[in-house]
Amino acid sequence: MLALLIKTFLVQAFSIPSDSMQNTLQRGDRVLVDKLTPWFGSEPERGEVVVFHDPGGWLENTAAPEPNVVQKFLSFIGLMPSAEEKDLIKRVIAVGGDSVECKKNGPVKVNGKSLDEKSYIFPGDTPCNDEPFGPLKVPEGRIWVMGDHRQNSLDSRYHQELPGNGTVANDEVVGRAIVVAWPVNRWSMLSVPGTFDQQGLSAAGVAMSAAPGALGLAGAVPLVLWRRRRLTGGRTAG
Repeated sequence: MLALLIKTFLVQAFSIPSDSMQNTLQRGDRVLVDKLTPWFGSEPERGEVVVFHDPGGWLENTAAPEPNVVQKFLSFIGLMPSAEEKDLIKRVIAVGGDSVECKKNGPVKVNGKSLDEKSYIFPGDTPCNDEPFGPLKVPEGRIWVMGDHRQNSLDSRYHQELPGNGTVANDEVVGRAIVVAWPVNRWSMLSVPGTFDQQGLSAAGVAMSAAPGALGLAGAVPLVLWRRRRLTGGRTAG
């Protein structure tokens, strides 16, 4: 029961089925996925590695191996990777409201800012020469995902003809992959690359429009409380 609760609400193991996330992840790696945070309303963020259900049509030509009874049981209680659901793992490049593009021989750009992807792209790969795209705007509530092994990843770029135009609904995201748990010699945390922290990467105007509102609220609350104290004090004294 404890394992079932952990799998349902906290973390779950997933097996890497392909080479599309090399060298960050190798085929056969086991990763642990945080399933708790989305319960509190957290949404995928740029740079995170996420596991998500097939949005529809991404894996239609991929045959899943038939698990035996023991594998099904261990998967059910979370001690083995998901045995039946067709899931994928990619890196979030852009989120709802972002503009994203990549021209041949050029870098991936998010809201006009170039990403420095050398730390995670497979050595020798280009950002998008095999499949340039954009510019396009990611709809609210959806994400644009790409594999780290760009020339061996059928990611958002290759599914723009499907509903969602290659984007994935946030509701389809199982959770964020947080650690490589197996094999032991590959244990590592899956952190967000620094390029996604660069200033000005957020969609233009979002931060600026939010800041005045937050400042206004911060200033308004003390003012209201001060006025209430004055009015209450006046009535008591009178």
